[in-house]
This record gives sequence, structure tokens and C-alpha cells, in this order.
Amino acid sequence: MAYQLYRNTALGNSLQVILLQFDKAINSALAQRVRNRVNFRSFLNMYRFCDNLWTFILNDVEFREVTKFIKVDEAKIVDCDDKITGSNTTE
Repeated sequence: MAYQLYRNTALGNSLQVILLQFDKAINSALAQRVRNRVNFRSFLNMYRFCDNLWTFILNDVEFREVTKFIKVDEAKIVDCDDKITGSNTTE
């Protein structure tokens, strides 16, 4: 796991702190400001779970909002666990 080599350096630690603050700010802003709901329907082409990260590849995706409809051939959804494991940071 080459990406873990830099994480114990000063730069790596600083980047982790900045990204954690960014994630908290984005989640807070989305929770407070976004009120629309979007539904989607599709065919699941592939999924995988690796390093607490889910990846879904969808085909023929239809996104529906109250007044809008969007259809795309393929979409990728990436979802990560909100718990930080193996990290040196504490909350």
C-alpha cells in the first residue's frame, strides 16, 4: 500500500486534517441547504467493496426529480464508510 507511506509524514498528516475538515463542512452544508430529493432507477452492472469503499457501476440510469428527468447510459456511485479506521486522528 504505497499511499500509506506519505501518511506518516508532516504533509500527509496535514492533508488528512484538511480533508477531514472539508468532509465535515460539505456534509454540514448539504444537510442544511439541500432539500430536493432525487430518485433513480437502473440496472446494476457491477459492485465491489474494498478498503471500506463501495463502488457501484450502473447501466441505463434514470434520475427523477419533481420537475426533471435525466437518463444516462452509465453512472458510477462511490460510497465510503464514515468511520475512520487506522487513523492517528481523534475527534
